[in-house]
Amino acid sequence: MKILIACEFSGIVRDAFRKKGHDAYSCDIIPCDVDNTYHIQDDVLKIIDKEWDMMVAHPPCTHLAVSGARWFKYKQEEQKKAIDFFIKLSNTNIPKVAIENPVCIMSTIWRKPDQIIQPWQFGHGETKATCLWLKNLPLLKPTNIVEGREARIHKMPPSKDRGKLRSKTFQGIADAMAEQWGD
Repeated sequence: MKILIACEFSGIVRDAFRKKGHDAYSCDIIPCDVDNTYHIQDDVLKIIDKEWDMMVAHPPCTHLAVSGARWFKYKQEEQKKAIDFFIKLSNTNIPKVAIENPVCIMSTIWRKPDQIIQPWQFGHGETKATCLWLKNLPLLKPTNIVEGREARIHKMPPSKDRGKLRSKTFQGIADAMAEQWGD
């Protein structure tokens, strides 16, 4: 399958699908953190209408996540742009689509997610509720439920890379996506 991993700079999800033999490409406006060979540094909306079989999208959550709700009244213009971008991703003609975001206002503005997953369901002893809005894809089945659960991402101290670190997909989740959706 030809797969677009939208708004991904880490290469984690892209590489999980590539390891399964898929023609997967990440796309983000920033450079890839790892090998750029299969990374398109551009606005994903410029390439979304090409021939893709599947898209896994990670739209920026800065102006959408309920964790920042106390700031919503100060960033209405930015939030409108973020909502519009999310909706454009959801309206693609790509046959199979997964849009990933934390618990956010899209559940109210657009629709409830099809599924909410946690890293501890996929081999990581952490909590980070992640919503999935799906089109023509099954719910992800947990692959490795672990005990010890910590909110490391939530407790992450301020830093210049905090946003990037918080947005990376856990490897176990990426592997489950590739294994379960990559057939």
